[in-house]
Amino acid sequence: MDNRPIGMFDSGVGGLTVYREIKKKLPNEQIIYLGDTKEFPYGSKSKQNIIELTKNNIEFLLEYDVKLIIIACGTATSQALKEVRKIYKVPIIGIIDPTVNYIKQNKQYKNIGIMATRGTIKSNTWEKSLKNAIPDVKIYNKECPLLAPMAEEGWVDNEIAKLTIKEYIKYFPKLDALILGCTHYPLFEKIIKEYMPDTDIINTGKVIASFLENNIEKAELSKNMQDHIYLTDMECNFITVANKILNSPVEIKDVEVK
Repeated sequence: MDNRPIGMFDSGVGGLTVYREIKKKLPNEQIIYLGDTKEFPYGSKSKQNIIELTKNNIEFLLEYDVKLIIIACGTATSQALKEVRKIYKVPIIGIIDPTVNYIKQNKQYKNIGIMATRGTIKSNTWEKSLKNAIPDVKIYNKECPLLAPMAEEGWVDNEIAKLTIKEYIKYFPKLDALILGCTHYPLFEKIIKEYMPDTDIINTGKVIASFLENNIEKAELSKNMQDHIYLTDMECNFITVANKILNSPVEIKDVEVK
């Protein structure tokens, strides 16, 4: 048994969709979550800036002796994961590789859509990874820059959300699957499913949770374990949205990440 905590970070509230799924599968695990709300959004930043922010977040989580780190952010996964794996010994998991492996091993998709931030789509990491694993797959990418800011505001089930999703998905032909390539996007999953009822909507948080369930040295039950959620800027709507995602009040602390 390894009772050290799992470290996890995102630019904001989106990573809690991954947190939620992990707690369902692995309730005994302690999680240290960092929301880098001071630097939100990551999707419009340069690759070098994202790498530096990712390194800062990892350094913060390492102070808690975490046994692994999850980059619960599509943009940071696509642009910084390879670089930080060269620097740190701790296992670092992004949202792309486990999802691609899941699709390769379990599905027979021919047409896959990807919704993600502008930075993630420009990096082309999803498409490269999928085509390396499944050479004959057809990929349709769509930048959706409005969705993460809307999620941070809690606008995930109103008319604005419905109209925005409708506009974005006009781009896609008939798909076998649609990957939600930003961890904020599962907050819109219900609306997306209404518009695309015959498409398999892939929530990367669920994939990551299953991957961890099968691949990590699990913790044993301990009453002393308590999750911790930290933000780099408390002047945001994180707490309100977090309470809705987790269906319970959350205790959040303000930190400075250098």
